[in-house]
Amino acid sequence: MTRTGRWVGGVASLIVAAVLFLVPFAFIVVTSLKDRQEASQLQFTWPSSIHLIENLQDVVEARDYMLITAFVNSTILTVASVTAMVVMAAMVGFVLQRRASRINPLVSFLVLLGLIVPPAVVPTIWVLQTVGLFKTLPGLIFVEIAFGLAFSVLLFRAFISTVPRELDEAAIIDGASGLRVFFQVILPLLKPVTVTVIVVQSVAVFNDFVHPLYFLPGDENATVQLTLYNFQSQFETQWNLLAMNILLITIPPLVMFLFFNRQIVAGMTSGSVKG
Repeated sequence: MTRTGRWVGGVASLIVAAVLFLVPFAFIVVTSLKDRQEASQLQFTWPSSIHLIENLQDVVEARDYMLITAFVNSTILTVASVTAMVVMAAMVGFVLQRRASRINPLVSFLVLLGLIVPPAVVPTIWVLQTVGLFKTLPGLIFVEIAFGLAFSVLLFRAFISTVPRELDEAAIIDGASGLRVFFQVILPLLKPVTVTVIVVQSVAVFNDFVHPLYFLPGDENATVQLTLYNFQSQFETQWNLLAMNILLITIPPLVMFLFFNRQIVAGMTSGSVKG
C-alpha cells in the first residue's frame, strides 16, 4: 500500500470511529439537557431550554437516592475485586514464569480455559447459594475475580518474562525468601502492567451489567448499571432522565481512561517482545 493509501485509510478510520463513538455520546449529552416532552421525540436537536439541574436532581433523588447507593456498591465492588485480581494474578504469573513444574501446563491450560468458557449462570448461583453468598456483595466480588483473573494472569506472565532472572537470583543469594523476592523485588517492577490491569478491570467491573443482574438482585444491592431500570418500563421511558443517568455513570470510567490511556498501551505491549 502506498503512503497516500495509508494516509487515506487512517483518515477514513478516524472518521468511522468518530461517527460510531462521538455521535452517540453527543446524542446522550443533548438528550440529558431536554425536558421530558422534548426528549420523547428522540431527535438529535439542541434543546429549546436547558434542564440540566432539574434532570440531575430527579436522577439523584429517584427511588430514595438509589444512584448514590449504587455508586457506593460499585465502588466497593470495583476496589475489592481489582485489588484481589492484581495480587493473585501477579503471584500466579510469577510462579508460572519462574518455576518450571509438571503442573504448569495444566495451570496454563486452565487459565486459557477461563478466557474461552462462557459463564455458567445457574451452576454459579447454585454454588453461591450453597456457601451462603448469593445476593451478597462478597459473593459478587468472588464472581468478578473469577471472570477477570485469567486475562490478568496472561498480562502479568508476559511482562514478568521481560524481567531478568538475575534479580531473583541476587535476592535469593542475599537470603531473601520467595515471598520477599516477589513483594520487594518483582512487584515494584510490574508497575506498567499493574496500571493496565487496574484500569482495564476497573472499567470492566464498574460497567458490568450482567453479573450484578444475576448474582446480586435487589434494590439495596443495586450497582450503577442497574439504575438504568429506574427510568424505563414496558409502557413508558423518561428519555431525558435515562440519558442523564447514562451520562453520570459514564464519567468515572471515562476520566480514568483519559488519565491512564498511555499506561494502558504501554502495559499491553510491554510483554509482547519476549512473551
